[in-house]
This record gives sequence, structure tokens and C-alpha cells, in this order.
Amino acid sequence: MRLFTFGYGFSAQALGTRLTAQGWSLAATYRRAEDAERLKALGVDAVSVSDPGALAAELKAADAVLVTAAPDTEGCPGLRALVPAMARAGAFPDWLGYLSTTGVYGDRQGGWVFETGRLAAQSMEGARRVAAERDWLDVGKGMGLTTTIFRLPGIYGPGRSTLDRLRAGRAKRIVAPGQVFSRIHVDDLAAGLAASIARPRAGGIYNLCDDEPAANSEVVAYAAGLLDLPVPPEVPVEAANLAGPAQRFYAESKRVSNARAKAELGWRPAYPTYREGLSAILQAGG
Repeated sequence: MRLFTFGYGFSAQALGTRLTAQGWSLAATYRRAEDAERLKALGVDAVSVSDPGALAAELKAADAVLVTAAPDTEGCPGLRALVPAMARAGAFPDWLGYLSTTGVYGDRQGGWVFETGRLAAQSMEGARRVAAERDWLDVGKGMGLTTTIFRLPGIYGPGRSTLDRLRAGRAKRIVAPGQVFSRIHVDDLAAGLAASIARPRAGGIYNLCDDEPAANSEVVAYAAGLLDLPVPPEVPVEAANLAGPAQRFYAESKRVSNARAKAELGWRPAYPTYREGLSAILQAGG
């Protein structure tokens, strides 16, 4: 079995590690020569995004395809590169996954959101994700592909968590009254993707997240306790000097339901809240 990914960052690498342990082989795209070397060092076959022939050959050989790249002003770069290559090769992988974001839901004032709910993105980034989802689902229908959309919240894991920000002195306990958000440990994300590969569903849309949405200030305080560090003081969101994307993030509040993924994929997060996730990262030396 072979996995081909458009981009090989934090999420794709977690899935690759999981599938490699099950005997899969891996290939991924790259843009820069140094990225090709990084992929080879990880045991991943490197494919230039600028080589249509190589893309076509890899897509023809792939059993599963994952697209991780964020959309740009012209839409999804993965769609622009891969769809012509699939058509050229007559490639029909058993599963094609697209990583989107829960930002497509916009602000729900702390209410629960489900995959069947309306999309009301409030940022340009979110609006581009809505368009990319639509385009991939349309391509799936047109080409007979088993396209699946995954809406993801904040992703954390070893080397990329509140623990690291606290150690570096960069963690802020930002307080936005009533604001909560969901998150997911990267290993739980990989497990959800693997579960979908095992149970492919054309046109499927899944929220992958933990069971307990929480406020930033709560998570930072818990992480500080794990590290036996002073709990940073609370900072009102208005005084936090946040960049534009972060400002837009804290202007939204929602609780994301993972009920569909549990029911249809048989998936359960190994880290149902930030407490189990952060504790496991620390115990593993992260």
C-alpha cells in the first residue's frame, strides 16, 4: 500500500509514521531542493511539484492521497497540480483526503457545530477553505474519486504545544470572555485519517477534534502546572497585541462536535482532552 501526500508537514508526517508501521510506503511533493533531502532522510520518496510526469506516475501508484497545503489567492494548489496529473495518468486512488479547518464555521458564540451546519467563515483564510472544500468535492463527483474532507481545529503535539511556548517564555494566557475552542493531538488526527482510509466514503466530511473545547487561559495554566512553572498572568485579548490572524481567531468561539467521526469511522481520540494530551507529551520527553 502507498500513501502520496501533497506537502509533508506536521500532520502528514504523523499519518506517514502511522502507516509505515503498517507496511505502507510513502511519497510526497516538494518545492525546494532542501525539502527533497529532508523527505529522503525520513524514508519518503520525494516528487517535485513541478514535474507533471512524476506526479502522474506517483498518483497512478498511490492507494491513498492526502492534500495538506493551504489554499492561496487562486484556490487549492494541490488541486491545481494533482487533478491534471490524475486525469493524465487515469489515476483513481481508493481514498483522497483534504485537510480543511473548523474556521469554515465562523463564530457560533460558544455553540456546538456539526458537519451539517451552515458555513459562515469570517476571515479570508476561512473563505478560501470553504471554496477549496467545494472544489475538491466537485472534482470527486466529476472524476468518481472517494474524496473526504476533514475539518481540523488547532493541532498540537511533541515539539509544537503549549509546553514548548511556556519553556520559551512565549506563552500568553489570553482572556476573551466566553471564548473557547477545540484542539486535537496530532496522533489522534493521524488515527482519524487512518480510520477513514480503512472506511472510505465518497463526499464524507468529518470534524476531527478532542472531546472538550476549552479556553486558552485554562490550557496554559494546566501546562504551567505540569512544568512546575509560574502560571502566566491573564492578558485581556484587547491588550495582547495580536497579529491579524490571531485577532480573528480570538473573535470566534465555538464547540466542535466529533460525534460523526466516532459513529462512522469507529474513531476515538486517545487524548480526549488537552490534559491527557499535554501530560503524554511531557511523559514522552516533549
